[in-house]
Amino acid sequence: MLRKCVRPESPAYRDHLPQRTTMQCNPSNIETKRVAIVGGGGHVGLPLGLLVCDIGHTVTLVDPDAARLAAIRAGKMPFLERGAEELLARCLEGGRLLTHSDAASLSDQDVVILTIGTPVDEYLDPSVRQFDHVIDGVLEHMRSGQLLIIRSTVFPGVTERLGRKVAERGPAVDIAYCPERIAEGHALEELTKLPQLVSGVTPASCRRAAEFFRQLGAGVIELSTVEAELAKLFTNSYRYINFAISNQFYMMAERFDADFLRIHAAVTTDYPRMRGFARSGFTGGPCLLKDTMQLASFNHNLFALGQTAMMVNEGLPSFLVEKLRTTRDLARETVGILGMAFKGDCDDPRSSLSYKLRKILLMDARRVVCTDPYIADPEFLPLETVLDLADVLILGACHQEYRGLKTSKPIVDVFGFLSL
Repeated sequence: MLRKCVRPESPAYRDHLPQRTTMQCNPSNIETKRVAIVGGGGHVGLPLGLLVCDIGHTVTLVDPDAARLAAIRAGKMPFLERGAEELLARCLEGGRLLTHSDAASLSDQDVVILTIGTPVDEYLDPSVRQFDHVIDGVLEHMRSGQLLIIRSTVFPGVTERLGRKVAERGPAVDIAYCPERIAEGHALEELTKLPQLVSGVTPASCRRAAEFFRQLGAGVIELSTVEAELAKLFTNSYRYINFAISNQFYMMAERFDADFLRIHAAVTTDYPRMRGFARSGFTGGPCLLKDTMQLASFNHNLFALGQTAMMVNEGLPSFLVEKLRTTRDLARETVGILGMAFKGDCDDPRSSLSYKLRKILLMDARRVVCTDPYIADPEFLPLETVLDLADVLILGACHQEYRGLKTSKPIVDVFGFLSL
């Protein structure tokens, strides 16, 4: 479809913008509801559940992980999230936070929110079959009149497809798609400050979802379902490609014995047009690569930028090892990796490139030793031991515990974190 090109400052451009509305949260004015969160023990579901509970609703966290639910009932967060321990204690004390290990309790709820992960398969295509399996189990226990909010990242068209399925088979529930856009560890803050993207299969479902999320106090931006699905994928793919640009530039600078960090500082200092230029570093985690590949699959694998970004970002650990080989005899040395989480100040190891780095090093180095202050692993060693054993160190995650690190051992710091 051809559209007339308009400049961002023009009225015609503003006419294209979706409507954004806000409402100041006042718990005393909220009509209390019963809310179930499927996947409620995870990084997406639990912070949302705590906030929803804190503003007055009764929340049931539905999760098959019995050990995780037991920890929550005991007042212990199963992962790092700033401010969550205090909020969890308050919710438990109020008696409005419940847990359940299966979906049988969903029929008693007013709102059901789905926050399960949506992985890609061995071909890097979205695993729609797994999503269908979970949805079928959820719908089996739902009843007419409920609101079902899909919070997971889904393949474009999945929400409308689900709407058609429900229209044909029932029950008559309102279906909304409202993707999460939080950063792990900062969810409680971002859920109340960042605008929520809201869409629905019908105007009624969109309106109900918008009213629900306005209660958190943040703005609401309404889109069509496919626009909301693409908005989430565009967001993560854009970030993934941006990081790949910086990582490609880093490798280019290294090949010419130039200091990427000095170049980065030079081109970003007092120069607004380079404000979005990211620093180099490992680009892992459970979302960015996965969602970039989902977008490629949606576009019939005609997404050269995303696929090239994958090659760059996933190739960075190999580049670092190859660079070390040119100056060191790794077969005689012990290499220490500082930080195994996929990002700094985080306890999540999913899709962390530090593990890929370790796997590569195991083929070259005499020994590889790893440490992380947040991840419990019997193979990991204390920081002091790694510093003592290693001949050379590689920073894998920018944990604050490594600030001011004192060691005479050489350190490969692709992030430039230790020099800040």
